[in-house]
Amino acid sequence: MATIRPFRGVRYNPEKIPDLSAVISQPYDRVRHGLQDKYYRQSPYSIVRIIKGKEEPGDDEKHNVYTRARDYYQTWLQEGVLMRESVPALYVLDQTFTLADGSVKTRRGLVAAFELSRFDEGIVLPHERTLSGPKVDRLNLMRATAVNFGHIFMLYPDGRINELLEQAIADRPGFELREMFEHDVIQRFWPVTDPQIIQAVVEEMAPRKNLIIADGHHRYETALNYRDEMRAKYPDAPPNAGFNYRMVTMVSMEDPGLVILPTHRLIHSYEQMTGSEALEKAQTYFQVTPVADRTALEAALAEATPEHPRFGFYDGSYVVLTLRDSAVLAELLPERDPAWRMLDVSVVHELFIERVLGIDKAAVEAKTNIEYLRDPQMGYNAVDQGKAQFLLVMNPTRMEQVRACTAAGEKMPQKSTDFYPKIISGLVMMPIDTEERL
Repeated sequence: MATIRPFRGVRYNPEKIPDLSAVISQPYDRVRHGLQDKYYRQSPYSIVRIIKGKEEPGDDEKHNVYTRARDYYQTWLQEGVLMRESVPALYVLDQTFTLADGSVKTRRGLVAAFELSRFDEGIVLPHERTLSGPKVDRLNLMRATAVNFGHIFMLYPDGRINELLEQAIADRPGFELREMFEHDVIQRFWPVTDPQIIQAVVEEMAPRKNLIIADGHHRYETALNYRDEMRAKYPDAPPNAGFNYRMVTMVSMEDPGLVILPTHRLIHSYEQMTGSEALEKAQTYFQVTPVADRTALEAALAEATPEHPRFGFYDGSYVVLTLRDSAVLAELLPERDPAWRMLDVSVVHELFIERVLGIDKAAVEAKTNIEYLRDPQMGYNAVDQGKAQFLLVMNPTRMEQVRACTAAGEKMPQKSTDFYPKIISGLVMMPIDTEERL
C-alpha cells in the first residue's frame, strides 16, 4: 500500500521573506548554464545556497558545500528566516502555465511524506535509468543536513484526492509566486492542516500501487540508501522514524495539466562523418525526407504515428527521419519489451546515434558528443554558429508510453521525459533526523 503522512514542514517565514519568489529555485539538477549565479544574486537566503552551493578554494572534509548547506539551514532557523510548522500538514501546489499553442493548463500536486519502498515491492516504480554521480552528491547533502529540500515528482492512479484537496483550499488565497527560470509559471501553494481532510486523503491514497516516479529518480534511490544507513545505525528506531519517509509531490496520472515536453539531442565535437554521409548511412533504417524549413519539419513530426517513430535532423538543412520497419529493433534487441523498443528516444539512440553515427553508450553516458536541450532554438543556433554538428529534434514521450514501460519493468533511456513545469525547491522542507517522527 502507498503510505503517506502529513509532516511539520519547514518554510520560509513570510514576515522575514515577504517575496518567496526571490528564494525558490528549480530542482538542483536544473541549476546550470549560469543559473546558480543568478540565484545567488537574487537573495542571500536563496535555497540554491543549500541544494546547489558553490565550491570554494580550500574546501576539504570539514569545510565544503555540504557543511555550508547545513550551516545555512541551521542559521536561518535560528534567525527566524525559516520557521517550523506548528502542526503536521499536507501541502497543495498548483502550477498554471501556457503552452506554445496558447492553451492554459493547471497541474495540481499534493506534497506529503511518502513511506519509502523498494521498486521490487511494486508500490512505486521507476521509469528511467540513473547514474551514480548524482546519487553520491545527494547522499552527502542528506548526511550533512538530515533534511529533504527537493521533491520526488510522483504520479498516482486517479481518484478523488484532488476533489478533497479542493475542499481544503477553497476560498483560501494561499501564496502566489513565480520562480525566476520558469517565470511564466504561476505557482500557488497552500498548507493543509484540517485533520479530517488529511485523514481522508491518506486513506484515499492507501490502496494505490504502481505509482510512477516522473522526476527525481536519483533523489529517491538516494533516500533508500540513506534509510538503509540509518536503519543499520539505529535498529531500534520505530517505523515512523523520519528517515523511513521521503518528501514527494504527487500528481494524478489523469490530471489535465500533466504535460511532457521533448528533450532534443545536440551532437557536438563530432568528426566521424558529415551530415550528408550520416543521412546516406541512415537510409538502412530510416526513410530520409528533406523538408523546406523548420515549420515543415515540426509539422511532419506532429504527424508521427506510434508504429513509425520519427525525428528531425538539422545540419543547416532540414530532414525528417522515419523508422522504416520496427522489426529491425526486434532483431537487434529481442530482450527488450516492444513498448521500450518503440520509444522515439530508443530508436534515436540505438539506431541513429549508435549505429549510424558510431557514438557508443559510454560516450553518450559521459556526454562526450551529446547535449540535451529543452529549447531547440539553442541547438539550431549552435549548429548555425559552428559550435555543433547536428541537432536531433524530438517528439515528446507520451504518458501511455511511460505507463507501458513501467508496467513491463523497463527503465527508459535517460532524458526520455521532461515533465513540465518542474517541481520547484524552497516552498517547504522536511526534516528527517533520527528523532523525527511522522
